[in-house]
Amino acid sequence: QVQFVESGGGLVQAGGSLRLSCVVSGFTFGSYAMGWYRQAPEKQRELVASISRSGTTNYRDSVKGRFTITRDNAKNTLYLQMNSLKPEDTAAYYCYAIGLHGPWGLGTQVTVSS
Repeated sequence: QVQFVESGGGLVQAGGSLRLSCVVSGFTFGSYAMGWYRQAPEKQRELVASISRSGTTNYRDSVKGRFTITRDNAKNTLYLQMNSLKPEDTAAYYCYAIGLHGPWGLGTQVTVSS
């Protein structure tokens, strides 16, 4: 079955860095564009970054220049390198296959202290 397993979150001071990973299974990873999403308490889930099957990337304005999304199709793994973290980046982060219909993973919590 479709599975997303996110990891790499944690508590970091403002200005710090984290690298998130997401291992997927149950579908052909290379056939889907992928995205990293985040959800802060009492807020809607939002798309942070996406990467197409061919590697074209897009970012929401608030993370441009700080976050980098990459994928390793051989390892069925999606990554998000997050630098210069800010307190407003605090949220649970999830990965998902764009256009796929299936359950979301548990996410990984990122907390940035000021």
